[in-house]
Amino acid sequence: MLAKRIIPCLDINKGRVVKGVHFVNLRDAGDPIENALFYEKEGADELVFLDITASYEKRKTTLALVKKVAECVFMPFTVGGGISSAKDVREILLAGADKVSINTTAVNNPDIITEASKIFGAQCIVVAIDAKRNRPTSHVSRPTRKWEVYINGGRTATGLDAVSWAKKAEKLGAGEILLTSMDSDGTKDGFDIELTRAISNAVKIPVIASGGAGKIEDFSEVFAKTRATAALAASIFHYREIKIKSIKEYLSKKGIGVRL
Repeated sequence: MLAKRIIPCLDINKGRVVKGVHFVNLRDAGDPIENALFYEKEGADELVFLDITASYEKRKTTLALVKKVAECVFMPFTVGGGISSAKDVREILLAGADKVSINTTAVNNPDIITEASKIFGAQCIVVAIDAKRNRPTSHVSRPTRKWEVYINGGRTATGLDAVSWAKKAEKLGAGEILLTSMDSDGTKDGFDIELTRAISNAVKIPVIASGGAGKIEDFSEVFAKTRATAALAASIFHYREIKIKSIKEYLSKKGIGVRL
């Protein structure tokens, strides 16, 4: 069985690492280079860099910053934000990324998944899914879509069912799913187990669980109760609340395979 991965995420806005709750109320979480170096020493399995306003602002990811981060780390490095073409994917990979995460453009132009996968290989094409639970209302007691996909940094509802979209992304050539629960994001109340289980059971490709990590036990729970192959967190790492090493040692004692 493959080792489970622990992944810190650098959400980038205007050249700084930021973190919010439910995708809003962002607060500063430090310098991206300093954080990248810290996570390299901490023993993170991978690093994710997301330019969270690039798609909304209709601009490309800042390549210069990507290059600087890539020069600092030797662990696998995924970059997302503002990617709209195979050319953009190539530029990100040439800047030093190992994988590219596509969200908004994948929804608006699903063919980019297939095109990029054929050119660069499925192993480096990650489809990011930001999903939010559809709550019953006075008009709709049982929504047809349990979780809806959002794009543009969580600003725009798409009408897409998250589970169906994950299946389609896999069929189109995605090599991995980065799944973020908008309901759990930044709350520190634990990963969204129901959502993560639904998506990870629906596809055969690796699924990264994201959103809600607040304590060490949250990591063992998401691995024990879902088929997620990795767990991503931000604020608990950025504000030095929990050490990656401590999480891995705890998981190992629980019989969950990790790289120590």
